[in-house]
Amino acid sequence: MKVLVCDKIENTAIEKMRKNGLNVDDKAGISPQDLLNVVGDYDVLVVRSATKVTKEVIEKGKRLKLIVRGGVGMDNIDAEAARNANIRVDNTPEASSISVAELTIGMMFALARKLTIADSTMKQGRWEKKRLEGSELYKKTLGLIGVGRIGFEVAKRAIALGMTVVGYDPYLNPIPSHITNAGIKMVSSLDEIYVQSDYISLHLPYTQENKNMINQSSLAKMKKTVYIINCARGGLIDEKALSEAIKSGTIAGAAVDVFEKEPILPDNPLVSVGEKILLVPHLGASSVEGQGRVGDAVAEKLIAFAKK
Repeated sequence: MKVLVCDKIENTAIEKMRKNGLNVDDKAGISPQDLLNVVGDYDVLVVRSATKVTKEVIEKGKRLKLIVRGGVGMDNIDAEAARNANIRVDNTPEASSISVAELTIGMMFALARKLTIADSTMKQGRWEKKRLEGSELYKKTLGLIGVGRIGFEVAKRAIALGMTVVGYDPYLNPIPSHITNAGIKMVSSLDEIYVQSDYISLHLPYTQENKNMINQSSLAKMKKTVYIINCARGGLIDEKALSEAIKSGTIAGAAVDVFEKEPILPDNPLVSVGEKILLVPHLGASSVEGQGRVGDAVAEKLIAFAKK
């Protein structure tokens, strides 16, 4: 079985696949045109978030039987075209959950204690202790939009910090016992999240249904002191509306790891917001441990598939 690795995964995972009899070509960083030129030679594609598996790619992949996305979301794969071509699409949602959850909590601490502002002003030779008084996470309310694997990991850590956690997830019906047993209060509407929360964190996939779900209207319903964190998917937030809401004082600030278009360009409206927003370049799963788990999960899925 011939496997084309289109995006970077750990070398140990590639070696594991090869030791189990898979013919693996590591072409991480392959261009869209080169992918179209060679995809017809392969049975399996392995991608992360960079490579777009479009309908055209799938049509040219006459031998394709499986596409594996190392990570959580699969919005960079035309799943409908794959289904129509009888190609299985899979991912590794469990592998990076802890890394993304820890980044989310880290962003909350950074916002609460103004760490990025303190760092930058200190390096400019400025001692601004009085201006940089922060706040505690203790006894604050965290609103989770999406309480799946990652949302649940965030909740566990927030509860350990003494936060109150409320969650909204229309896909959890009935609500699993592990969620209620953990102390998460589930609510029946997004408005309850908007009104109650001191921090709002997104943990759901991007779909046309929830595109720009955080917009001018929803932002207007939130506390003026709220912070928004998005380590999920770009496109869930109307970036222009978020920029304007922070600048106008409608909300306190935000931390954003994912963007509608990546990499972001200087004209992205979030870039001009200033010190009330924390921007990082899609680092959610970018930990040594997380990358190792993603690679190993991909290898295990391919090895199991080859044995069928």
